[in-house]
Amino acid sequence: MSKLTHLDEAGQVHMVDVSEKSDTDRMATATAIVQLTPEAMAILLAGDTKKGDALAVARIAGIMAAKKTSELIPLCHPLPITKVSVDLEPDRTTHQILVTASVKTRGQTGVEMEALTAASTAALTVYDMMKAVDKGLTITSIQLEEKQGGKSGHWRRSTL
Repeated sequence: MSKLTHLDEAGQVHMVDVSEKSDTDRMATATAIVQLTPEAMAILLAGDTKKGDALAVARIAGIMAAKKTSELIPLCHPLPITKVSVDLEPDRTTHQILVTASVKTRGQTGVEMEALTAASTAALTVYDMMKAVDKGLTITSIQLEEKQGGKSGHWRRSTL
């Protein structure tokens, strides 16, 4: 296992110095799953929520969250994000919403945390929009799916 990059030689927490790294194109994709009851899914898909279009609001929240990640996660670098996409795909059979967030930049460090923050925040926003209907709603499987760029190159979650 590699050394933790956010600890210095004395074991003190610090922000990683990326000043010597080259700018490269970087991308990361993360997902989250929101589980609803059949009744809540029907209301969500019909657009009958009192707060408005839950999926549209969640998409915007995810995009905004990606842009604010360095303000939320203490040791993240502020990045010039070049693209954020947040997709929310309902599955009528399982009553789940698959949230997929992808983030791109050209810079000295990756955008994994931005993608994870976007997916998490979009899922939390679905919860907020639907909690009046389904207080037992759950958010699961928040995970990085893929990253590209930098010295570690391309990584994709393996499916077994």
